[in-house]
Amino acid sequence: METYLDIALDLAKAAGVVMRQNFTAGMRKTWKDDRSPVTETDLAINAMILKEVKKHFPDHGILAEEESDHDETREYVWVCDPVDGTHNFSHGLPTATFALALLHGGQPILGVIMDPFEDRTYWAEKGKGAFQNGKPIHVSNSPSIKKTLVGVGKTRDIKNLFPVMDKLHQGGVSIISGLSIHYLSSLVAAGEFSASIFGGPSCHDITPAKIIIEEAGGRATDMYGIVPVSFDRDMSGQLCTNGLVHDEILSILALGPDLKKI
Repeated sequence: METYLDIALDLAKAAGVVMRQNFTAGMRKTWKDDRSPVTETDLAINAMILKEVKKHFPDHGILAEEESDHDETREYVWVCDPVDGTHNFSHGLPTATFALALLHGGQPILGVIMDPFEDRTYWAEKGKGAFQNGKPIHVSNSPSIKKTLVGVGKTRDIKNLFPVMDKLHQGGVSIISGLSIHYLSSLVAAGEFSASIFGGPSCHDITPAKIIIEEAGGRATDMYGIVPVSFDRDMSGQLCTNGLVHDEILSILALGPDLKKI
């Protein structure tokens, strides 16, 4: 009998195939009100997730970025970002990912992040550790941010993160931004980065990374140090770290003026 993880990994693999097949510079796209693009790939993967989850688990809810089937009565909810990093994907930059999580009672119990271009799949189940292509992964043991990498995404939605980035740079951090936030967060779980900061509210961009980071030995909160009570709604961004630098970065995040606290 197939498990939740089996289904999630099969969906990630199928999504990766679609992303690789459709990847090209100059692809057609439309633009949403928030100035983010939508491609045929986003829509095709979104439709596949709706169809396959409903086929296997008709009672489960689905929150996917382009189309959903969800209400608050569902005990189990799948949260999906069909193409995280569509800006990059739609302009020929191979740094987009597929991301999927399963919630039970509002909390993630499973997460999968697929990088189709390097064929790297990160996953975790609650209480079972985190893995990359079947091999266990763990966050770094850096005790401070000095001489580490920190990934940053969405710099002006909830907080103005530009003062934060300047302070991080002064503290000896090398900053990487402009990539899929799941791409960056998965590298925190794998020990390559000390932290990733996401300044947007969408649960699609936040939920899959949370359990992978924690099962890899790290820590995940919103940008104010709070663990959201439910991951099926908008949140005040996300800070993922190796755990050791979490409080240090929270103190720096306090320097960023609030724009829209959720």
